[in-house]
Amino acid sequence: MKFADFICRDAILAQLTAHDKEGAIREMVGALCKAGQVEADESESIIKAILKREELGSTGIGRGVAVPHTKHPSVDHLVGTVAVSSSGVDFASLDGEVVHLFFLLISPPDRPGDHLRALENISRQLRDDTFCRFLKQAKSVEDVQQLLNEADNNQFGS
Repeated sequence: MKFADFICRDAILAQLTAHDKEGAIREMVGALCKAGQVEADESESIIKAILKREELGSTGIGRGVAVPHTKHPSVDHLVGTVAVSSSGVDFASLDGEVVHLFFLLISPPDRPGDHLRALENISRQLRDDTFCRFLKQAKSVEDVQQLLNEADNNQFGS
């Protein structure tokens, strides 16, 4: 699975403005809503589902990265977005560091395989230090899109 299979390019946030976990999640779900990937009347339910997942354990996986995700019946296919925070967000990460890179995923409950493949792709790409460093330095949506395309085309070491 590639980023192009699930990342909504119109919902990418190159300059996340939120300063806390809930704010970051709200901003990313809002971007998916604005891009037409999530119904506006379902956004609050989706945000609650993601926050409930966060209660099980932070999806801040360390090294400045978080992958908030949930399964939700309002989507009929896997959707996601990427956000970059230059100042960083306290996401209660496993390593205690602030988060600069966010990959948010929402998938239908009846498609667990897609959900897992997307998480695997994200974690594989994020093991590449060069990819992470460039993504953290991205200043525009175009920069982020370019890096995702390069990752999809195996132009990084992972």
